[in-house]
Amino acid sequence: MKNYNIAILGATGAVGREMLKVLEEYNIPVGKLLPLASAKSAGGFVKFRGQDVLIEEAAESSFEGMDFVLGAVKNGMSKKFAPAIVKSGAVYIDNSSAFRMDPEVPLVVPEINGEDAFNNKGIIANPNCSSTISFMALAGIAKLSPIKSIVACTYQAVSGAGQGGLVELESQLKDIAEGKKPECKVFPTQIAMNVIPCIGDYLPNLYTDEEMKMQNEGRRVLHNPDLKVSCTCVRVPVMRSHSISLTVRTERKISVEEAKEAVRNYPGVKLIEDYEGRNYPTPLDTGNQDLVWVGRIREDLTDENGLCLWCCGDQIRKGAAANAVQILKLFIEK
Repeated sequence: MKNYNIAILGATGAVGREMLKVLEEYNIPVGKLLPLASAKSAGGFVKFRGQDVLIEEAAESSFEGMDFVLGAVKNGMSKKFAPAIVKSGAVYIDNSSAFRMDPEVPLVVPEINGEDAFNNKGIIANPNCSSTISFMALAGIAKLSPIKSIVACTYQAVSGAGQGGLVELESQLKDIAEGKKPECKVFPTQIAMNVIPCIGDYLPNLYTDEEMKMQNEGRRVLHNPDLKVSCTCVRVPVMRSHSISLTVRTERKISVEEAKEAVRNYPGVKLIEDYEGRNYPTPLDTGNQDLVWVGRIREDLTDENGLCLWCCGDQIRKGAAANAVQILKLFIEK
């Protein structure tokens, strides 16, 4: 089997480090691994298959000889290096939102629209983490009947805000236990023992950019250009794994049993009917693995063609790092 030269742009962040783990777990045949980061992190090492691998500073010349580049950086850095990656001939699988709405860049969840990945011009985008988890939960139902609308409420872990989110929650919990006033640096108000019903920047329609991603990205991933989504994104004091409450309206009425069967048989999804005596997953159940767990499927009482469900998934893995590696795996398998 051919070995592939793979660079990770942003190798020292939470998603970049997870990409390293997933490459190992998925037994991706790596010839050369090139961890890239900012000048601040360059010169250090990451572990890969028991070896210390030197972290290099990212530069436009870094990508020559690479087959794939996995991006785990913010929009600005992604846009800066994307032209050099494409010019090098590597396929760039980007986790930022820089290219998600570019019509020439496929937006891919492998289990749902994997074939789209092969129609690329050097760049493939990962959807938003909550969007990916939601689409996985709904993809089996969408095969039974087209989805007309979704009402979603996300309950997003602090790790979705990066390493700083984890540190802030931990430090605030410690401060509260010690009787001190918690400091707020990452989030606009205290997250420990609290919820914050706003993630992202407000748009003119009073939704945030984070909330609009589910509609905009869903239209592309589900090949459903008329999909309508109303979403509220909430930050919760959970370390890892996002949860989403979904109410979906389909063209034809789908029974609860039909929906359960579709979810049960969909790749990458786990239907929860009796797990430790409950019919729903929690964030703690779903961390550090790649399945999206779905439970509490029931009829919507406001619309005869509606269904309600609850899902959880690890947003660092399936919502980001693992989805990117799974896209890379499509090319290796083909």
